[in-house]
Amino acid sequence: MDNLYNVSVSPHTRSRTTTAIIMQDVVIALIPASIFGIFNFGINALLIILTSVVASILTEYIYEKAMKKPLTTGDYSAVVTGLLLGLNLPASVPLWIPVIGSIFAILVVKMLYGGIGQNFMNPALAARCFLVISFAGRMNNYIALDGVSGATPLAALRAGESVDLMNLFIGRTAGTIGETSAVAILIGAVYLLAKKVITWRIPVLYLASFFIFLVLFGGHGFDLGFLTGHLLGGGLMLGAFFMATDYSSSPITRMGHILYGTVLGILTGIFRLYGASPEGVSFAIIFCNLLVPLIEKVTLPNMFGKEAKASE
Repeated sequence: MDNLYNVSVSPHTRSRTTTAIIMQDVVIALIPASIFGIFNFGINALLIILTSVVASILTEYIYEKAMKKPLTTGDYSAVVTGLLLGLNLPASVPLWIPVIGSIFAILVVKMLYGGIGQNFMNPALAARCFLVISFAGRMNNYIALDGVSGATPLAALRAGESVDLMNLFIGRTAGTIGETSAVAILIGAVYLLAKKVITWRIPVLYLASFFIFLVLFGGHGFDLGFLTGHLLGGGLMLGAFFMATDYSSSPITRMGHILYGTVLGILTGIFRLYGASPEGVSFAIIFCNLLVPLIEKVTLPNMFGKEAKASE
């Protein structure tokens, strides 16, 4: 018995990477999209982002103070939630919209389920879906570059119109504050991949399966203008790299990443092609967040070895 190994409780490895460092990297990666959104839509965009971030931090602080829990506002997770929510809002919404959204994201989706790591869906996207359902008129009022309401590229594609792909890539188009510039989002995505904050599997499989779905069922065949417009338009890029990869609400296994990303692409294609709205990223990710426990169950690898029979 003296020769038996003493196995301690997991985790068995140590890393200098902390939650705060990971969240800081996400904030850094979102800076290009934030700057371009402010440049694109002006002071309203800046005020919405700041309001969303401050409301998220205050909600978390007040809740933890009231419940006499350890303060976690220093881990920057509330900052990331507020920033992502702000980037998912149109620049035309009044400031009480990001306040309500931030309270819902932090209090209902995150803190009431135990805080960071315990939420079963992405808080920022859950809040956006809540706001879209509750205030559909305000949440679908997108400002174009000339300061007036305008149709988004996805709405134009659904109507059978063509879109300027270069404007879509750069971001000179209507949409939410942070989703318009594909190049700004990709700069942030490259940073996250280089820092190994996210893996390539979920976003790449998400985009690939969505692309294949459009080729098969989009009605335009291999029309590169139509396909590229859907890839660059709307919240697909922002969702694929920054929200579908959320640690708390995405699978942890390699096979889970593959299945999760594939289902995301298919659902987004279904929502965009056949849904009432030309967008579908937010609801696709939220729906797949709910499937994560099932995905984990069917993709967890079998333990090595087998159970020995008890000696008689």
